Amino acid sequence: MLLGYMMVLTFMVLIMTRRLTALVALILIPMLFGVLAGHGADLGKMAVDGIAQLAPTATLLLFAVLYFALMIDAGLFDPLVNRVLRFAGEDPVRVALGTAIVALIVALDGDGATTALITITAFLPVYRRLGMNPLVLAVILGSANTVMNLAPWGGPAGRAAAALHVDPADVFVPLLPTIAAGILGTLGIAWHLGRRERGRIARGTDPIEADESILSFTRDMTLARPRLIWLNLALTLATLGIAIARLVPLPLAFMIGFAVAMLLNYPSPRLQGERLKAHAENALPIVVLILAAGSFTGIMAGTGMIDAMAKGAMTAVPPAMGPQLGVVTAFLGIPLTFVLSNDAYYFGVIPIIAQTAAQYGVEPAVIARASLLSLPTHGLSPLVAAVYLTAGLLGCDVGAMQRFGLKWALLLTLILIAAATLTGVIL
Repeated sequence: MLLGYMMVLTFMVLIMTRRLTALVALILIPMLFGVLAGHGADLGKMAVDGIAQLAPTATLLLFAVLYFALMIDAGLFDPLVNRVLRFAGEDPVRVALGTAIVALIVALDGDGATTALITITAFLPVYRRLGMNPLVLAVILGSANTVMNLAPWGGPAGRAAAALHVDPADVFVPLLPTIAAGILGTLGIAWHLGRRERGRIARGTDPIEADESILSFTRDMTLARPRLIWLNLALTLATLGIAIARLVPLPLAFMIGFAVAMLLNYPSPRLQGERLKAHAENALPIVVLILAAGSFTGIMAGTGMIDAMAKGAMTAVPPAMGPQLGVVTAFLGIPLTFVLSNDAYYFGVIPIIAQTAAQYGVEPAVIARASLLSLPTHGLSPLVAAVYLTAGLLGCDVGAMQRFGLKWALLLTLILIAAATLTGVIL
C-alpha cells in the first residue's frame, strides 16, 4: 500500500512541477515502482494487458477528433454561425445566446482550442461593436466547452474511462440527461449575462478595458464543401445516433463515419493525406496519452497496488458514506480538479476512489461519471492551457477572467451534480 501511494505521489509531483511530461511519467514511473515491488519479470505482460484494454478508447478518441475536425474543414458549422450572427443582431441578449449556441455545437469536436478560436473570432467583433464585456464571452465559452467535454471523445471523459478501464459508452449514455441540463444551464447563464449587459449598456457604464487579441482564426476556405452541407449533416446525425443507440461499438461508429466523410468531401488521396497531417497535432497527443495510461493502470492493478491502496482508504471512509461515494466524488472534484492537472486527477486520484467504492458495491462507471461533473470549475484552473488561450484571444487578464467566471462555473457544476444525482447515474 505504501509503495502504491508513493508511486502516485511521485507521479503527481513530477508532472505538476513540470519535471516530466504526463506521457513520460505514465510510462516510466510505474515501471520503476513495479521493479521496486519485485515484479520486474511480469511488468511487460501487465503493461500490455492494460494497453489492450484501452485500445478501444484510444481508437474512439482518435477517430472522433478527426471526424469533427473534418466537418469543420468542410464547413458544416458555417451556416449555423452565419445564421446565429444574423439572429443576434444588435441585442446583447441575443448575442450572448448566439455565443452559447455556436460554442455548444462547435465544441462537439472535443478540441477546446478550435472552439475558442471559432467562437471568439465570430463574436468578439460583435461584442466590441456593442460595448459588451468580453468576460461574458469567456464565461459562456467556458461553460459550453466544459459541458460538451462530457462526451466520450472529450479529453477528461476519455481519461476517466481509460483510468478505470470502463466502456466510454457506459459513462456517456447515462450522462445524456445531465448534459442536457448543462446545456440548459449554459443557455440560462448566457441569457442572464446578456440581460445584465443590455442594462449596463443602456445605463452607459463602460466595460472593462481589454487589450488586442493575440490571434485570429483563419481557415483554408478552398476546403469548404457548401454543396455537401446536408449530406454532411445527415452523416453526422447518423454517426451520433448510431453511437448513442449503441448499434455498433463507439469506436467503430466513428471509424466508419470518418471514412465516409473522407470519401464524400475529399475523395483525392492527396487531400486525404493532407487532412490527416493537418489534424494529427490535435488527435495524436490524447491517443498516445491514453495508451501510456493503459501501461500505468495495468501495472498498478497487476502488482496489487490498487487493491492495497483501496483497502487502506476504506479505513478512512465512514461505512455509512461508502455507498454514496459517487456523490462524494462529484463534490470532491470541485477543489481537486482546480488544483490538480487532468492527468494527476484522473490517473492518480480517481482509480483509488473507484477501487475503494467497489468495496461498497459502487461500480467504476459511477465514479467515472461523478469525476467529470466538476469540469466547469476545472475549466478555470490555472493548470488549464485553454485559460491562457482564451484570455489572450479576448485581450483580458487571466485573474480577471477567473474572478468574473468562478461563481458561474460553480453554479454550472452544481447544476450538473444535481441533475446526475436526480437521474441516479452517480448513486
